[in-house]
Amino acid sequence: MSKFPPFLLVVAFLFNLSLEAQNTKPPFLKYTNSKWVDSVMTTLSPDERIAQLIMVAAYSNRGEDHKQEILKLINEQKVGGLIFFQGDPESQVKLMNEYQEASKVPLLGAIDAEWGLGMRLDSTISYPYQMALGAVQEEDLIYELGIEVGRQIRRSGLHLNFAPVVDVNNNPNNPVINYRSFGEDKYNVARKATAYMQGMQDAKLLTTAKHFPGHGDTDTDSHYALPQINHPVVRLDSLELYPFKEVIKAGIGGVMVAHLNIPALDSTGVPSTLSKPIITGLLKEELGFEGLIVTDAMNMKGVTEGNEPGIVDKDAILAGNDLLEFTVEVSKAISEIRKAINQGLISQKEIDSRARKILSVKQWVGLNNYKPVEVKNILEEINTPKAVYLKRKLVEASLTVLKNTNNVIPVQELESLRIASVSFGTMERTNFQETLDLYAGITHFNLPADASELMVQTLKDQLQNYDLVISGIHDFSKFPRNNLRLNEDVLQLIKELASKDNSIFTFFKNPYVLNKIDGIEDAAGLVVAYQDSEETQEVAAQLIFGGIGANGKLPVSVGEKFKAGDGLEVEGGIRFSYTLPEAAGMDSEILRTRIDSLMNLAMEMKATPGAQILVARDQKVVFHKAYGSHTYSDTVTVKKDDVYDLASVTKISTSMAALMELYEQGKFKLDGTLADHLPSFRRSNKADIPFYDILTHQARFQPWIPFWKDTFRKNGSYKRKTFKKTPSEDYPIKIKDGMYLHKDYPHKIVKAIRNSPLREKKEYVYSDFFFILVPRVVESRTDLSFTDFLQQNFYKPLGATTVGFNPQLPLYRIVPTENDFLFRQQPIHGTVHDEGAIMLGGVSGHAGLFANSNDLAKLLQMYLNGGNYGGTQYLEEQTLHKFTETTFPNTDNHRALGFDKPHYNEQGESRNTAQDASAASFGHTGFTGIMVWMDPEVDLLYIFLSNRVHPTRDNHRLYSLNTRTEIHQVLYDAIKK
Repeated sequence: MSKFPPFLLVVAFLFNLSLEAQNTKPPFLKYTNSKWVDSVMTTLSPDERIAQLIMVAAYSNRGEDHKQEILKLINEQKVGGLIFFQGDPESQVKLMNEYQEASKVPLLGAIDAEWGLGMRLDSTISYPYQMALGAVQEEDLIYELGIEVGRQIRRSGLHLNFAPVVDVNNNPNNPVINYRSFGEDKYNVARKATAYMQGMQDAKLLTTAKHFPGHGDTDTDSHYALPQINHPVVRLDSLELYPFKEVIKAGIGGVMVAHLNIPALDSTGVPSTLSKPIITGLLKEELGFEGLIVTDAMNMKGVTEGNEPGIVDKDAILAGNDLLEFTVEVSKAISEIRKAINQGLISQKEIDSRARKILSVKQWVGLNNYKPVEVKNILEEINTPKAVYLKRKLVEASLTVLKNTNNVIPVQELESLRIASVSFGTMERTNFQETLDLYAGITHFNLPADASELMVQTLKDQLQNYDLVISGIHDFSKFPRNNLRLNEDVLQLIKELASKDNSIFTFFKNPYVLNKIDGIEDAAGLVVAYQDSEETQEVAAQLIFGGIGANGKLPVSVGEKFKAGDGLEVEGGIRFSYTLPEAAGMDSEILRTRIDSLMNLAMEMKATPGAQILVARDQKVVFHKAYGSHTYSDTVTVKKDDVYDLASVTKISTSMAALMELYEQGKFKLDGTLADHLPSFRRSNKADIPFYDILTHQARFQPWIPFWKDTFRKNGSYKRKTFKKTPSEDYPIKIKDGMYLHKDYPHKIVKAIRNSPLREKKEYVYSDFFFILVPRVVESRTDLSFTDFLQQNFYKPLGATTVGFNPQLPLYRIVPTENDFLFRQQPIHGTVHDEGAIMLGGVSGHAGLFANSNDLAKLLQMYLNGGNYGGTQYLEEQTLHKFTETTFPNTDNHRALGFDKPHYNEQGESRNTAQDASAASFGHTGFTGIMVWMDPEVDLLYIFLSNRVHPTRDNHRLYSLNTRTEIHQVLYDAIKK
């Protein structure tokens, strides 16, 4: 006759397991009878063998009294292990080393770190919760997560992780599992749990599947009460138990038993932690599990309610558990287990067998050759760039697009859209909104969760003026629980916005909450990001503008609105993504340390007050940083959205863009001449010089003319009728306040260029002349002004909102240049530094353009992409190739058409680019301290913006230090071979 109740015979039949053994056994079992385990067992008294089964709670942030309490338990009770909770890695390792030194037998160190060390320890990484991971379609990424979490936990001195959660969360109201589960699909849960487990165990970290036999379908938190699950055996077998069976087959080392009342499996009503039918009968005998069986925490009310400390631990051992987690009264637990042995309720042999199992785990994790864990550099070695990048990859992979009507994602046609963003649930500008700003000009609004009716109506009225509204629904709570704080007025506005065809919503909350928002399913675009963090906000914004794509699938059903498995694929990569160097095969440590070092030296040597540096590879912005201050004397720090005077980089950012466009339209020919566009040049000495020679600076033009000097008399006063103190129709060109130039003076500049003598020898000599004339050349072939031509054809559709002449921005966002004591007699701030450009009204093809590094990068990346960016083909690839290749390769002229090329013959401060820059690379520098460079062979973009001319252009330290090109070389050094 069976020793188990009749209903368990039914269980066995329905499970159809026939006492099958695991396909893969737990890895530590091979050491159960090893020499080391044998040798340790001989040293242990019977009570010490019981103590091996006990794990007590330890903290690394509770001070000396707690430490002494743990040492006492180690010295007097000989406990077998510690589970660490809150603290920090350094303190934890120091304490664990001390505890190990005090222990007769090496201690097994555990942690409950389902989403990584950040779940428990300060200054460490929290990876996405398992519900977000349930959306990820690449199991390889989950395995990689397991490897990394295993590495980090082992580095922190521990050996066992009470993870993964393999509960199937099929109850939206579950208060304790919920976002901790991979979802409601048992197959998805099993696959993800297996991959996570295998990664951790391959990193020599033992794992436990929890919470057996399945905690997913309960609305009670077992921390505070005993949940009851009333499903029949057939349901439990087919659903709740399925993932446990799969991870057991795959060789998981441990299983954690939950505190649950499951009448179908044990009619006595005892918690499953104390149930022999469930642990011994079901888990061990029916499922054939031979690994480590661990209780859930023995201080939880789900097991302690009505049970005395010590006695409840004894009952857990009698039920079949191998390891007691979080025993509250150790001495009493040992005493009660000893009594049970003496009463014949359990044998010493059985206790010894379980002690051997614990010791075999210790040998498997290397404690038979224990060495103290090194504390030095632990934070750096835990938080490696690779580890941080993995988090970014997982967050990106989890993004789930549930609606994308008319392909509203990614956003296109920026030039025709007025875009607003709304962050619901906060009055603070969000990281989501700041990231959206990287792509386009956007007006931002914020609405708190408890907004008044007036606030809601005001916002509703304001949003009528926009073609597209991008909204983020935020939570900001530590955990993405299934609750909603938004009041009815706010919810009504969300419903109204979602009903329109110009709405995109990103949901930074638990997906179950979607069911509490009426009409959200009607939005044209709907993205689920699962939780609210800096990373989720950043990548969601990038998805909306096509920086990245999405292929996540919803891991749970949301009422009748969406089903598990829903999720649309959206292709990304049409615009910049903003990520880590490792995403582009670069070493972040090299970039950060060496660029910082070179910039700090430059600022210390007063080569420049500050700078912006942007690095992109494979259209991924991997380094974007602002350094220093606007000037040496003020406290205005440089920000990444401040704009700089680009000086001669204007040439390739305005003139060359326009000329290449006209070239493709057949309106500009490289074998043509100035006389073809400007009639006044037909009888000049420049009438027959082809643009091939002009654009490569071998047209025999003079380098420059100091036009401003011609406004002075010999006595130092201004020539008559040149300037007026007030503006008028005849004096519209503002040089500075109280100084306005005559409207005809630009014609004098053109005349001076036309009448200037040619140099005798045809050779490379850099000249501004033609680029000063380019606006007139462009306007001769189009009905648009030079600025409008550039805005309509390039800057607006690119979303390059700060790129332009005469910036209309607050002065605190414009970096000043020189203190001009020669011409304007004042500091130059907010207007172009170049004297010729200011005399042309600030608009010229040689100087005058302003931009921040991010917006400038969009234009330059388009060049690097062969004319394509954001899904739009601005220029043809062959055009870019023609204009950026060396035009006369068999001569001493290294230039391309308008663009600079590497000049490998130069060294030191004369070298114009990194030594490793390819021959295909191209770029330009600017007098104010600018350098931009593109290398198609390694798909690398480099932007260096500075104001090295402050306080005077005579400051050449940036050149003598060669800072720009030294940093450029760092980028090549950082590319992983």
